[in-house]
Amino acid sequence: MTTVLLIRHGRTAANTAGVLVGRSSGVELDETGVKQAAELATRLSGVPLRAIVTSPLRRCRQTAQPLLAAQSNSCSFAVEQGLVECGYGEWTGKSLRELSKDSLWRTVQQQPSAVRFPGGESMAEMSARSIGAARAWDARIEAEHGPEAVWAAISHRDVIKAIIADALGLHLDSFQRIVVDPASISIIRYTAARPYVITANSTTIDLAALLTPPPKKARGRRPKTSDDAAVGGGLGAAEVTD
Repeated sequence: MTTVLLIRHGRTAANTAGVLVGRSSGVELDETGVKQAAELATRLSGVPLRAIVTSPLRRCRQTAQPLLAAQSNSCSFAVEQGLVECGYGEWTGKSLRELSKDSLWRTVQQQPSAVRFPGGESMAEMSARSIGAARAWDARIEAEHGPEAVWAAISHRDVIKAIIADALGLHLDSFQRIVVDPASISIIRYTAARPYVITANSTTIDLAALLTPPPKKARGRRPKTSDDAAVGGGLGAAEVTD
């Protein structure tokens, strides 16, 4: 029952300008984004992360730096190509206003599984490799650190939306229903039975309280079928994190 925190990078000037920078090099956090990254580190300071895995793009690595500095030496750091931004091809560098006039835009909104960006990646390819990367890292961290390990993956909006959609059992064509803000945290707990989406697009929740395991004695009173979803009422996310 390893837990992954899906973190979108902090804000950049391209976000405020409405430009699709994609995999362009040299895109950095703006002043607000730097502050957001520092706030993330504070929010997660009470959560012992086993690993921080990031997209290779600079804005994600910048977001990771204060998080890693706030953790103990037991937290490893890695760059994962599978978490990189979608390859938008010829759309890269263009304004969203301009792109919204392209005939492909409507398909991006309504049937993303059918989209291949001109000269770039298909959204289905982006979804498959990002989900594969998240699940592979989750299995690796559980094997190394046990089922209660918590780790962070720092990536991009469409990548995170694809991973959340998979955890929710949604077709890729429904992933546009998911909102992922800059510097937000979405939490997924993978189990043998199914993934559980603990929270999505969080910017305020007390993560230390949510992710701290209960004492072992208290855990021992939990039924062994904790992979099963609660029926009826229940305690909500606490039932999955215990």
